[in-house]
Amino acid sequence: MSGIDLSVRKGEIFGIIGHSGAGKSTLLRCVNLLERPTEGKVSVGGVELTGLPSSGLQKQRRRIGMIFQHFNLLSMATVRDNIAFPLKLAKKPRKAVSARVDELIELVGLNGHADKYPAQLSGGQKQRVGIARALANNPDVLLCDEATSALDPQTTNSILSLLLDINRKLGITILLITHEMHVIRTICDRVAVIDRGEIVEMGDVADVFLRPAHPVTRDFVLQVADSSDSRALAGHSGGRVFRVNYVGSLTYEPILYNAVRATNVRFAILQGTVSRMKTTPYGQLVVELIGSDSEIEAIAAQLRIEGLDVEELR
Repeated sequence: MSGIDLSVRKGEIFGIIGHSGAGKSTLLRCVNLLERPTEGKVSVGGVELTGLPSSGLQKQRRRIGMIFQHFNLLSMATVRDNIAFPLKLAKKPRKAVSARVDELIELVGLNGHADKYPAQLSGGQKQRVGIARALANNPDVLLCDEATSALDPQTTNSILSLLLDINRKLGITILLITHEMHVIRTICDRVAVIDRGEIVEMGDVADVFLRPAHPVTRDFVLQVADSSDSRALAGHSGGRVFRVNYVGSLTYEPILYNAVRATNVRFAILQGTVSRMKTTPYGQLVVELIGSDSEIEAIAAQLRIEGLDVEELR
């Protein structure tokens, strides 16, 4: 990696997305110095970790929880003992350990599973144990290393909902890495795109993914859009085809209808979706406009004035 300059705000969910080998895991492990950068500084909560002696670093690491892709649970320990492990390492009193474990089991939805072993759990349940263990010492920051990539889509959504709930209830800062655009869209506030060890694009999720500037970002976005655009274009009847993006409250406004109704242009919706990026609604339409070029250009200009992103598809 080189030239990395990354700042994560307190209390936000920040995502880092990139292809395999781009440097995501290395960057994440630099945050708690499991990988020590050859130069530069790493600071967490105002404390510069790179300047600490080993004893001080060990103390600060307790403020940083970590969730792993493949759970990393102790196979011969129960759910309760797995969650208690970091508390015992920190030499917490027995009663305090027991109370904290009970609290965490409730938080992650593992009631009734406390005395089970990892082999008796589903993948999603194992990851819930991993999350509870990462939260045991009340960390300020939670690092997620591809926390959902080993899970099926339904379980992935349940884990993402849990992480979002934890962020809201505890105000904990979450830094996660992933190669799945769905993860970023579902829970992240901001995102950085990494390629070959460099941050190539960064910003609010809606801005980055609805207006991708770098080829790598466009690659992630167009994994889905390209195939759907092709299907939409195959069905058009000779007019001009546009992709229109709506964000926020504009998603539910009849802006396209209002722009078209005062003209002689006819339009057809070839494809449309309405979804959310975390709590922000957004919509995407592929529409065919049939009429004179001058009126079509006027409609596209009006949509842009209203705050919509408009791109003609060729």
